[in-house]
Amino acid sequence: MANILLSSERNRYGQDRPYTPLNTPELKDIISHINEEHIDELLGFLIAFTPISTAELDNIEVQLTTVYAEGLELQVQPKNVESQSVNAQNHTVQNQTFFIAFPAAITHPDELQVQYIALKQRADKKLGKKTIKLIKQTFTVENRYKVSENMLRLELSMPELSNNDPLNKQSSSVPINDAGYAYLFDLAHNSAANNSVTTGIEDNARSHRYYTLRKAWQTPTGIQAWVDVFLHGDTLGGSWAQSLQVGETIITKREFPEKVDHLRDGQALLIADETSMPTVARLLELWGNPTPPLVVCVTQNAADQRYFDNVKMRIGIDSSIDNSIDSNNERTTKNAVKDNFTVLPIVIDQQCSGQNLASLIDRTVGNYLTDQPLKIDQVWGALEASTVKALRPMLRERLDLSRAEVVIKVYWRQD
Repeated sequence: MANILLSSERNRYGQDRPYTPLNTPELKDIISHINEEHIDELLGFLIAFTPISTAELDNIEVQLTTVYAEGLELQVQPKNVESQSVNAQNHTVQNQTFFIAFPAAITHPDELQVQYIALKQRADKKLGKKTIKLIKQTFTVENRYKVSENMLRLELSMPELSNNDPLNKQSSSVPINDAGYAYLFDLAHNSAANNSVTTGIEDNARSHRYYTLRKAWQTPTGIQAWVDVFLHGDTLGGSWAQSLQVGETIITKREFPEKVDHLRDGQALLIADETSMPTVARLLELWGNPTPPLVVCVTQNAADQRYFDNVKMRIGIDSSIDNSIDSNNERTTKNAVKDNFTVLPIVIDQQCSGQNLASLIDRTVGNYLTDQPLKIDQVWGALEASTVKALRPMLRERLDLSRAEVVIKVYWRQD
C-alpha cells in the first residue's frame, strides 16, 4: 500500500485545532443518508484531500461521523478488522480519522448542502471528473404525449443564444452526448399558472424533482430535448408534468452527471424501474462498450415494458465509426442495430418492494446466468431506496464484484 494508515490515537489527519459541531435536528438523518448513498463521494474526498491513494480504496471502509461548521470528519478503517493489512515495514493498518474542510465555514445549518456540493465540485475538479453544476436553465414546452402506458414525454426547446454575449453560455451547457444526466426541476415555478397543482407544490417543502435528460440534440434554432416522466399515482412530480401546457416555460436549478464511467468495458448489467428507464435508454443509445449489456426492467404494468422497443443501441464505436448524422444530429455507427441488448422483464404488483423486490431481481439475474455463459463485470442501476439497500450486497456476493463495480442509486423513496 502506498500510504500507512496510522491509528487514530497517533494521527488525526488535518485536525490540529478544535472545530465547531453543527447542531441541527436533521443532522443524524443527513449523516445516515450520506453514509448509505454517497460513499463514492466520501472516497473521492479521501483521494483528493488526504494521503490515501486510489490503490488503497479496495482495502478500506469510510464513514462520515461528524459534521462541523468548518468541515467533515471521516473515519477510515480496514475492511477486515480481524486480519488487518500489514505493509512492508510491518506497520499494521489501523483506524484513522480525517478532517475534510469545507470551502467556506457554515454559519447556518441551511448552508450545509451548498458547502457539501462545493466540496464535491472541488474534489471532482481535482480528480478530473464531471461534477454537479449549480446553473439555471430555462426550457419551453413544445409538446407532451405518452410513449408507453404510463410514461409521459415532455418535448422541450431552448433557443440558440447570441454568440455576441460571452457570459451567456446556456445552450452550450446542455449535454448532448452525455448519458445519465439529471436536471433538478423547480416545480414551484409553474404553480402560479396551474391552479390545480398550486396548493400541493407551495405547501410542499420539497418542490423540486430530479428527472433525467432523456435526449438532447442541436438544431438550427437551438437545443431540442426530451424529458420522460413516469406517472405513478397521485404524486407531486406527475401532477406537475401533466399540468404543463405547450408554450409554458420550465426551469432547472441544478445538473447532476451520473457515475457511468465504469461501464466502458466488459459485460455490464443495467437495472431499471419506471423512474430510471429513461437513464438506461440514453445509456443504450450512447453505448460505447463493444459488449452489449444485460438489462433488467422492473415495472408494475406489463405494457410499460415496451418503453425499450424503439431504443437503438450504438456499439463498436472504436472500430466502425460512421460519420453520418441522423435526424437528431447524433453520430451513428455502421453496426448500430436495434435489439442487440437483452431485456429481462420483471412485472410486479404494487406491494413488491424492499427486500422482496431485491430478492426477486437477484433471483432473476441468477436464473439467467445459470443458463447463459456470462460473467458480469459491472452493474449500474437505480431503484427505490429500500430495494437498493437490500440489493447491493446481494449482487456483490452473487457476482463477486467490488463496491466500485456495483453502482446502484436511489432514485425515489417509498414514503
